Amino acid sequence: MFAKDIGIDLGTANILIHVKGKGIVLNEPSVVALDRKTRRVLAVGEDAYKMVGRTPGNIEVVRPLKEGVIADFDVTEMMLKYFINKLNVKGYFSKPRILICCPTNITSVEQKAIREAAEKSGGKKIYLEEEPKVAAIGAGMDIFQPSGNMIIDIGGGTTDIAVLSMGDIVTSESIKVAGDVFNNDILQYIKRHYKLLIGERTSENIKITIGTAFSDGRNEEMEIRGRDMITGLPRTITIRSPEIEECMRESIALILQAARNVLEQTPPELSADIIDRGVILTGGGALMHGIDSLLAEALKVPVLIADEPMNCVAIGTGILLNNIGKAST
Repeated sequence: MFAKDIGIDLGTANILIHVKGKGIVLNEPSVVALDRKTRRVLAVGEDAYKMVGRTPGNIEVVRPLKEGVIADFDVTEMMLKYFINKLNVKGYFSKPRILICCPTNITSVEQKAIREAAEKSGGKKIYLEEEPKVAAIGAGMDIFQPSGNMIIDIGGGTTDIAVLSMGDIVTSESIKVAGDVFNNDILQYIKRHYKLLIGERTSENIKITIGTAFSDGRNEEMEIRGRDMITGLPRTITIRSPEIEECMRESIALILQAARNVLEQTPPELSADIIDRGVILTGGGALMHGIDSLLAEALKVPVLIADEPMNCVAIGTGILLNNIGKAST
């Protein structure tokens, strides 16, 4: 009869939805397939992701979120509407309250765009909350105490780094270097060194299967197929983990530098807490082989990966929905 409150982790790569009382009920890629002429939605989420790099000319596959913010407002609205209708959370008498997470340094215009997209997709009251804060709550950190907690959330479009205390962010930094940049690094490396063209799905698969952030981390190999840039014909090559570590090294160094910057701005009392408690890693990027060891070596503090790094933000929205007064409007 009445609408259920929902929390949305509106990610560049994946969208996760938490329904109050039910937990995480949806986890799908943030991808929409459209008819180029009519702009009609043909597929959303998993079905649309299967089409990436495999569509004829009349179908366009769009990722409406780039670097943590809305790049295509209309398509984002269509995607949200589709998922919210699929979950059937609207009541006869009321619309759901929606809590959405966003990166720390987005502008007021970008915040307004997220809020409007949620309202148009059927939300009654929209709450916006900063992603690292929600991820920290979802990872099980007690951020409402007067002690320092540091979190590094490596997503698809942005990496958010924050030190939290007393329920709020003390220092933070958000950089547009994350999973999508790593995928592009791999794609460009293979293009340069092997004169082979591959798609973004293949480069992501390479990152997951044999990628590593640590130079002595792993030494595995993988066969990949693509189009030869010289002959134009299909070709198979074998690549190894050290090559992938090398091509992602510069991008990972930017994340290390941002983490150092946040630590340098942190009050000394909170820094002492972080040495005791360590840094928590969340987001899909936390699953990259060796990233925790590399961060621990660079920052000289313990680095731990959260239990369910991909789901931390969505779990956090569920906890905040129960205490919706603590969420900022």
